[in-house]
Amino acid sequence: MHRSRINRTAWFLIAPFLLVSAFQSGAAAQAAGVKNIVLVHGAWADGSCWTKVIPLLEAKGLHVTAVQNPLTSLAEDVAATKRILALQDGPVILVGHSYAGVVITEAGNDPKVAGLVYIAAFAPAEGQSVNDMAKPFPAPPLNNEVRPDAQGFLTVTPKGVREDFAQDLSPAEQDLLTATQGQTNSTDFAAAVTTAAWKTKPSWVAIAANDRAISPELEKSEAAAIKATAITVQSSHVMMLAHPKEVAELIEQAAAKAGSH
Repeated sequence: MHRSRINRTAWFLIAPFLLVSAFQSGAAAQAAGVKNIVLVHGAWADGSCWTKVIPLLEAKGLHVTAVQNPLTSLAEDVAATKRILALQDGPVILVGHSYAGVVITEAGNDPKVAGLVYIAAFAPAEGQSVNDMAKPFPAPPLNNEVRPDAQGFLTVTPKGVREDFAQDLSPAEQDLLTATQGQTNSTDFAAAVTTAAWKTKPSWVAIAANDRAISPELEKSEAAAIKATAITVQSSHVMMLAHPKEVAELIEQAAAKAGSH
């Protein structure tokens, strides 16, 4: 009995320390994940296209920043992304939508970048441009609704936004996208990547099965080519607005997995 009382006493003394230790171990495991997320928008968009995804990521304790690309040239878009990367206090998951896949493929060579996430995006190899990647695949319907101005900047028609860019959003959201779209320099699509970050960084891809701006076949092909972890979502091109939950979950997965490497 005396020994039993001693054992029980010892357990009550030790148990709180074991609980604290277990909590600290769990906290350390959680802290191992990447906490900084940088979101990069594509053509005919701005940083507000991530409005639905940002709160979901921040609710998970992630630090999120959206880049505002000028869409004036690939070099200037990469520079804008690198300025945001320079402000981060640790490893980063770099996320790109559409044309921004080209931007993150180049900017992702920054040593702070721990992983890349492509959302209905292009993921070119060295020497490839958007135009190069698109050639082997059927031309997407959106191409017929893009209009150039006298300076070579491109705009999508309201019809193109409604039917080919964001066909699964509400009319009000479609009108907002039409009003806020960023004019995009046509040279962006001819500019080639010099060093493809996905060759050295783990990558994740979200394929938009109902994409009418980029061929879904292209998205599937590139996911296999870069050996990415891929998901397919029944979505239009603007997946982050049509299916923010799935996009946020993929980014969270990338943050957890890249942080464990």
